[in-house]
Amino acid sequence: MSANATSARTRLTLGGVAAATFGLALFIYTVHQTGFDTIIDGIRRVGVWFLAILLLSGLRYLARARAWSLCSEDPRALRVRDTFPAIVSGDALGNLTPLGLIVSEPTKAAFVRHRVSLMTALAGIAVENLFYTWSVAVVIVGGSVALLFSVDVPATLRAVSLVALGAMVAFMLITLTMIGGDVRLISRTLAWLDQRDLCPARLRDRLDKLRALEARIYGFNRHHPNRTLPVLLLEGAYHAAGVAEVWLTLKLLMSIPATRGELDLGGASGAMATIATPSLLTAFLLESVNRLINVVFKFVPLRLGVDEAGTGLLAQVLGLTTATGVTLAIVRKARMLTWTAVGVAFIARRGLAPMRAAEEVERLEVRS
Repeated sequence: MSANATSARTRLTLGGVAAATFGLALFIYTVHQTGFDTIIDGIRRVGVWFLAILLLSGLRYLARARAWSLCSEDPRALRVRDTFPAIVSGDALGNLTPLGLIVSEPTKAAFVRHRVSLMTALAGIAVENLFYTWSVAVVIVGGSVALLFSVDVPATLRAVSLVALGAMVAFMLITLTMIGGDVRLISRTLAWLDQRDLCPARLRDRLDKLRALEARIYGFNRHHPNRTLPVLLLEGAYHAAGVAEVWLTLKLLMSIPATRGELDLGGASGAMATIATPSLLTAFLLESVNRLINVVFKFVPLRLGVDEAGTGLLAQVLGLTTATGVTLAIVRKARMLTWTAVGVAFIARRGLAPMRAAEEVERLEVRS
């Protein structure tokens, strides 16, 4: 490994430790403010229904696994039985480390290399990610608009929503251009930097590979017009299952106690804050904010702390208790940890140690 790569790896490790420390501190503070007993009571309310929550999240993985197959040059070469464990494993490493997409996406490609070439796998993943990120942008935009027009939000939250709205609309336009057109954004940007001696040597050496990869990615809709709608429907199913998961969890968490601060502020009358059956709009708003948190705080392992604090804040804005939002996030964290354990098991079955997966993928990329 070169000195530059070692230095970059060290910076990422230090940054990951700092992000994890920040997330852990925020998590402890949020749980303390909410009340440990209150959270435990909410978890007990979920009980065996946690299996249904796991099933819904499994359907989400399944939807993206099938979408990846359709985004490959030959969908018959990559079956769901190949892409499903690859996606779960890549997601597990992405959740456990601050490296995010740097680790998770190449890991997925490494898992299916016995079926297709690494370049073919990476191209299919990239196309599916374009559709997925576009659908995430749609969800965030829809959630921001719904939040601004349906709830009287604080000025700070309104400003954040407007910024997110503008950024996601711009991103949606760029993504649509990349899927349907022939705008070689990455290679042209790197070529421009290379002409001015600003391009990192590591990327300069791989410029030809990046051009070849872009040639497979861009214009997917033009080359395979009959696959675009099924992929979009699968990405939509992914988000629909997420909304259903939030709705079910909220339904199970009905009537959990309010925190002392909420009672003092008049947020609930009596010792218990009773909430009505959650609406689909409430579930959608909470899911859209979760997508935004995943995008912004991808560098925080497991989104520890930020998910609980953000969901608790939005729950209060939506007329629920902070305890409901925090417990919802913790149940979601338990679901994430369960699937992360499954992903680590898949990695072990393939003979890859979780902590060495990034190095293994890097060697595969170099050999390709």
